[in-house]
Amino acid sequence: MTVAELSDLFVWSAATALTITLIAYAVELARITEAAQAARAVRVPVTVGGGTAAPDAESRAGATTVASPAGRAAGIARSTLALGTLLLLVAIVLRGVAAGRWPTANMYEFTIVGTFCALVALVVQQRRRPIAFVGVVVSGIAVLGLVLALNTLHVQADAVQPALQRYWLVLHVGVAIIATGISTVAFATTVLQVLRDARDERRSRLEQPWSQLDGVRRALHGARVTGPAFAWLEQVPDARRLEASAFRQHAVAFVLWTLTLIGGSIWAEEAWGRYWGWDPKEVGTFVTWVVYAAYLHARTTRGWAGRRAAYLVFVAYGVVLANFTVVNLFIPGNHSYSGL
Repeated sequence: MTVAELSDLFVWSAATALTITLIAYAVELARITEAAQAARAVRVPVTVGGGTAAPDAESRAGATTVASPAGRAAGIARSTLALGTLLLLVAIVLRGVAAGRWPTANMYEFTIVGTFCALVALVVQQRRRPIAFVGVVVSGIAVLGLVLALNTLHVQADAVQPALQRYWLVLHVGVAIIATGISTVAFATTVLQVLRDARDERRSRLEQPWSQLDGVRRALHGARVTGPAFAWLEQVPDARRLEASAFRQHAVAFVLWTLTLIGGSIWAEEAWGRYWGWDPKEVGTFVTWVVYAAYLHARTTRGWAGRRAAYLVFVAYGVVLANFTVVNLFIPGNHSYSGL
C-alpha cells in the first residue's frame, strides 16, 4: 500500500468515526427533547375557574432555563469527534508526504483540510459550550464533504504546476481554508439562533389555518418549531447568546477572508504581473468579503439583530459554497485548479 492509498484509508476511517458522531449527536438531541417534554409534563398547571390555563409568558420563559445533563450519547459524540479529527489530521499529513508538498492544491485537498478546520472549530466550541444541534450540522456537513471528496473530487497526489509552487500555497490557501471552516461552524450557530428565536417568540406559520390544506398542517403540527419535536431548543442558550457567539465567530472569519484577499492579490502580482484581474475566483472571494462586511456593519452600526442579520449570514455562506463548487467546476479562470 502506497502512502497516498494509506492517506485515503485514513480519510475513510475519519468519515466512519464522524458518522458515529453524527448519530450520537442526533440521539443526544432526541434525549434532550424527551427531557424537555418530561419537564413540561410535571409542571403544575394554573387553575382558572375549574379549568386549566396555559402558562403565562413568565412561566414559559422559566421553562427555557431548564438544564439537562449530558447523556452517554454526548460522551460518545465528543470521543468520536476527537477521534475523527485526529484521523483526518493523519490523512492530511500523509497526503502531503505522498505529494511532496503542502496538501491544498486542488478541490480534494481543499475539502479534506477545510473539513479538518471546521472540526477543530467544532471541538473548541463544544468544549466551551456543548450544543448538540451544532454538532449535528457540522458533523453532517463533514461526513458529506469527506464522502463527496473521496468519490467525486479525488485525484492522484502529484506535483503542482509552476504557478502554485510558492509559499503562498500555504499562506493564501491555508487562510482561506481556515476561514471556510470557521464560517461553517458560525453558520450552524446562526441556524440554531434563528430556531431558538422562533421558539421563544412562539412564531410558527403552522399555527394559522391553511383552509383546504388544514389536514396537512395538522399532520405537520408536531414538526413545527414551537411544537414538541423542537423541545430540545429549550436546553440551549437563548437566542441573544447564540447570536453573540456567532458574531464573534464571523468576526474572526471576516479577518481571515480579508487576509485571503490581500494575500491572493500579492500572489497574483508575483505570478501574473497584476494585483487584480476580475478572475471568477477573485470576484467570488470579493463578494464573500462584501457580504460578511455588510453583516458586521449592519450588526454593529445599524442595529440589525435577530433574523434580519441572520439572513445576511445565510447569503454569505451560500456565496462561500458557490465560490468553491460552481466557480471551480463550471467557470473557467486562472484559479481552475480543481484537478478534475
